[in-house]
Amino acid sequence: MKTETVCGYELSFAETESDVRSLYGTPSDLSQKKSLRQLDRHCRRFIELSPYVCIGTSSPEGPADISPRGDAPGFVRVLDAHTLLIPDRLGNNRLDTLSNVTANPYVGLLFMVPGIDETLRVNGRGRIVTGGKLLEEMTANNKTPTTALMVEVAEAFLQCAKALKRSKLWSDSARVARDAYPTLGKILADQIGGYNVEDLDCRIDTAYREKLY
Repeated sequence: MKTETVCGYELSFAETESDVRSLYGTPSDLSQKKSLRQLDRHCRRFIELSPYVCIGTSSPEGPADISPRGDAPGFVRVLDAHTLLIPDRLGNNRLDTLSNVTANPYVGLLFMVPGIDETLRVNGRGRIVTGGKLLEEMTANNKTPTTALMVEVAEAFLQCAKALKRSKLWSDSARVARDAYPTLGKILADQIGGYNVEDLDCRIDTAYREKLY
């Protein structure tokens, strides 16, 4: 363990895996045995119901990224027990996820289903599909995705509901009033400078209406 002062607080830091494990109990048999090497029928059904997945990637140098993907339930295709395909719909063209995958193929996925507090975690290796019949089959609103992320599944398991239960994520009582937080246009105008808030909000609203696909 190492002690440092950060922002005026004296903190202890774990620097090795053994440091961390010394702070926690032994994982239960159930938590260890639930890890699968392929997608069973329960994992497949969860993905079929899911309209939202977060994709975690990192570059070889270490910086990590997590990016959301969303569409109609079942937009992520289960090709077989070991293979998933995620269409890349219109975005901001930063290509953080895809750029990382070209250099470091390891990806982590977190699937969520509204109303269900458990989540599905899938880890594997990604490849970028640039053409073929499968891309055409993933057409939505008459737009074929430019690419899709194919994930070769190495591990899959259901995560317990504690995090979502604590957060009350799907509860109406936990919803935040929209006026409690600025619009994206206002935030970008403050962060970047040199832009008009109303113009940015108009551009963003137009993109949300006309450029989802």
